[in-house]
Amino acid sequence: MQLSTHTDYALRLLIYLAIADDESPATVHDAAARYRVSAHHMAKVAQTLVQLGHVNSRRGRGGGLSLARPADTIDVGALVRQTENLTLLECFGPNSTCPIDPACRLKGLLGRAQNAFLETLDGHTIAELVGNAAELRALLRPENDVALTQE
Repeated sequence: MQLSTHTDYALRLLIYLAIADDESPATVHDAAARYRVSAHHMAKVAQTLVQLGHVNSRRGRGGGLSLARPADTIDVGALVRQTENLTLLECFGPNSTCPIDPACRLKGLLGRAQNAFLETLDGHTIAELVGNAAELRALLRPENDVALTQE
């Protein structure tokens, strides 16, 4: 299984928001800078997370992003299901044109593998992923960029 960049960034943004201090609003630009990823792509991810009800967005001065609900209620498996296209192969969709589809055992095997992958993620929350929040905050500090560029 390979997750899309969209899902990867969604998980990263949720982690970032879960460890963010409440003193200043978290922004898409800051999150993208901390992870060294495209701010444009992160903005699309943030929009998706707002639409899904995982993130609140406030516009204007003093605005920013925050979790819409507690991190211990955001299930990783459910999030992956919401953000991923889980059609592994063309035959997983309703319009399969494969001539062996009715008798194909590969399709069933891959389906079970995908279900096992998702079931492994089920029941794990964003809160679990930030149990080491202090360490994560330290790694995402702006001053780490300076150290990285000097090496």
